[in-house]
Parts: sequence; structure tokens; C-alpha cells
Amino acid sequence: MSNPQGRSQSIIFLALLSAACLLLCGLASAAPSITLSKKTGPPTSRILVAGRGFKPNVEVDIYFDTRDEAVAVTDARGSFSQIAIPAPASALPGDHWVSAVGRSGDKATLTRFDVHANWREFHRRNMQRMNPFENVLNVNNVGNLELKWSYYTYDYVTSSPSVANGVVYVGSWDYNVFALNARTGHKLWSYGIGNSVLSSPAVANGVVYVGSDDGNVYALDASTGAKLWSYTTSNRVGSTPTVANGVVYVGSDDDNVYALNASTGHKLWSYTTGFSVESSPAVANGVVYVGPDDGNVYALNAKTGAKLWSYPTGSYMGSSPAVANGVVYVGSGDNNVYALNATTGVKLWSYATGSSVGSSPAVANGVVYVGSDDGNVYALDASTGAKLWSYATGNYVGSSPAVANGVVYVGSGDSNVYALDASTGAKLWSYRTGSSVYSSPAVANGAVYVGSYDRNLYAFGLPDGDQSKQDAAAKPPDPTTLRPDFSLKPSKPAANSGRP
Repeated sequence: MSNPQGRSQSIIFLALLSAACLLLCGLASAAPSITLSKKTGPPTSRILVAGRGFKPNVEVDIYFDTRDEAVAVTDARGSFSQIAIPAPASALPGDHWVSAVGRSGDKATLTRFDVHANWREFHRRNMQRMNPFENVLNVNNVGNLELKWSYYTYDYVTSSPSVANGVVYVGSWDYNVFALNARTGHKLWSYGIGNSVLSSPAVANGVVYVGSDDGNVYALDASTGAKLWSYTTSNRVGSTPTVANGVVYVGSDDDNVYALNASTGHKLWSYTTGFSVESSPAVANGVVYVGPDDGNVYALNAKTGAKLWSYPTGSYMGSSPAVANGVVYVGSGDNNVYALNATTGVKLWSYATGSSVGSSPAVANGVVYVGSDDGNVYALDASTGAKLWSYATGNYVGSSPAVANGVVYVGSGDSNVYALDASTGAKLWSYRTGSSVYSSPAVANGAVYVGSYDRNLYAFGLPDGDQSKQDAAAKPPDPTTLRPDFSLKPSKPAANSGRP
């Protein structure tokens, strides 16, 4: 005699099994897709890749352009996640492609990744005025630099430009902050401020921060130029803001260093030095380093503003500190460059130039590069202060050097912008503008940007020439032409941590 209850349970079981099979088959047959933890970043960026829609329990090769970087293994649903690959150090600025191809060859997909090497603020995030990601300009080709465009601002440009996501931001004495297309120089927007803009813009999280001679610190929308907030100090703000961990640090001629909430402009703390603060703060390891006109270098707790230590130089401080490997490097009006222990403030060494040092040091590969009003650019051993070389320009050097890929870029009061070999000091290239160059260069994505007293912002790059490498990267690869690296072992999912 049949069992109706057992038959019913069997039917339910078969129905559930059929539904599960349909679901799994549907997932397995769905078009594959991948997502990236970030869509843009510099060369050497760490990218986490997740995929779905592949066959269950199969190996999937993950490529950056045409190079096989990792092998993922899908789960029972045909998915994988948190597979880390690098953007190669050799990846040139522009569009690149991340592809995922099943080893069987029947499932493949790809998505775009934009490579860039931004220069977002005066110090850059490394507090050393050095771009470690520049891979277009080098000692062998920088001599071919040519003027790509210039933009006339109607007044002096002593502000140093910042470059972020294809846009150059700079201030002018004509009371404006400008946003220009980095490739063409076309004006995207300008924002009128109540006085001259000597401060250099800092760009972080879609916001431009800048000080003005009208006594305010401004936060502007990086895309539109719309004012998000402003904070009023009691005197002009020629100091350049530094943004770190959601806080804007900036000095004012009202004798204070300020820490402002980057989102709201609310004052978190201020520290009174007793003298004007034109120096741009450097922030490293929870400490703010700054040099006011009282001749002291101050180290302040970044969270509270409490003074940790101070070191007296012999004169005013127009130079902004650089911080590298536990050492603070800064110039002084007493003609010296100083190296101080970042934790204690103890002097490690000093080097005497022939005149005041208002230029801010750049530090790269164990060398300190700095200009002096004696007309020279100096390269000093970062450990000892010994002079490695000097290069004589035709006038004072108040511009702060920028270092990228073995080349030092700097402006001079002799109206020239120079590119020098970082190892030897040999001149590789120069360009004569219409007046003194006090602005400090920014180097990003194969271009050099710098302002001049002749009221222009200049952009220099290599001749158009052969763009085959960039074009090849910009064109999506054909998955059928990608060749797997069979020596690669399957990668384990990685934690989503760390910065590029």
C-alpha cells in the first residue's frame, strides 16, 4: 500500500532540488563581471578584484592589461573576491584594463582602471616634495620638454599648483583660485576671493583648501568651485594648508597655527606662536611641524595642538619643513639649512648657504634639495649635511624644488624654470618665463606645472611623438589573445587594508 505522506515529501524534496539546480545553473551561466576596490590610482597601487558569473570551482586568471598578475579560484557559486593585484610600476598615466579570464577560456570580462600620479598639495602626502610615481619624465628625456600651454591670470602667480584627477588648481594675486584642464589649460572654473591668493591649494576628497590675504581659509568643491565653508583668522593666510586624517592644518599672520575640521571648517584647536606663520605645516606620525617668523621650529601634537618641542634658529622662518625617516629638514633666514630629530628636536646638523633660505626642502633617496637666496640650488647628504653638489642660477631661489624620477625641478628669480640631474646637478633643461619664478613646480603624469611673476601658469610636457604605448594600454585587450602564466599559484583572498 502506498504512503501518501512519503510521496508528498519526495515531491517537495525534488522540487527544492530542482530549484537549487536552476539557481546554481543560472548563476553559473550568468554573464561574468568583476569589480575593483578602486577605479583609479598611481602605479604600484594595490587593487582588490572580485568576480562573479564564472563556472564553479575553476581557476580564473586576472590580468593587468596583458600581464597575468594572479589566479583566483571560484567558489560553488562561480564567484571570487579580495584577490590582490598591483598596478605595475611601469604603467603609464591613462586608461588601463583589468581582465578576468577563466582557464577554460569560455568566460571572460574586463573593466577600466585609470593610472595617475597626482600632486595634490604643496608637500604631497609624503611631506617631502617628491613624486615617487612619476614614470614618464626622466633624466634621458626631460631635455625634450616643451611648452604645452600657458594660462594668463592677470596678476602674479606665486602660488604653487596642485594636480588631481586631470585638473590643475592654482591661486593668483588677481584674487582668484583657478581650476584648469591639466592637458589643455582650459579654464573649468574660478572662484573670486577677497584678496590675493599666495597660498597654494591642497586637494583632498573632492575639496580644494586654500588660504587668502583676506584672512580666510576656504574649502571649495573641486568639481564646481562652489564654496563649502570658510574660516576667518585675524590676518592674512599665506601659509599653504596641509590635509591629514580629516583635519586641515594652516598658519596665519595672526600668529596662530590652526587645526580645522576638513568637512565643516570648525576649529579643533589653535596654537599661538607670537609671530606670523607663513610656513606650511608638515604633518607626520601624529605631529605638526611648522616654522613661524619667531625663528623657531615647532613640533605640535596633531590632535591637541600641545607643544612637544621647539628649536631656535637664528632668524625668521619662511621655509616649510620636510619630514623624512624621523628627521625634520627646514631652511632659515639665518642662511642655514637644519636637520632636527623629529621626536626630540635635537639638531643633527646644519649647513650654511650664502644667504637666506626661504625655499622649502625636498627629500629623495637620502638627499636634501633646497634653494637659497644666494642663487644656488643645493644637494646635501640627508644623514650628514655634507654638500654633494650645487647649481648656480642667475638670481635668488625662493622656489622650492620638486623631485621626480631622478630629476630636480625648481624656479629662480632669474625668470627660469630648471630641470637638474638629481645625482650630479647637471642642467638637463630650462625654460625662460617673462619674470621671476617664485612658484614651486608640481610634477605629475609626465608634465611640469609652475607659475611665474609674469602672471602665467605654465605647463610643460614631452613632444606628442609616438604614443603607441599609451594607445595600446587605452585599447581594451582581446581576451582570446591573453596568455595565462601557468607558473602562478592560486592566490588567497587578501584583506582590504593599506594605502597605495
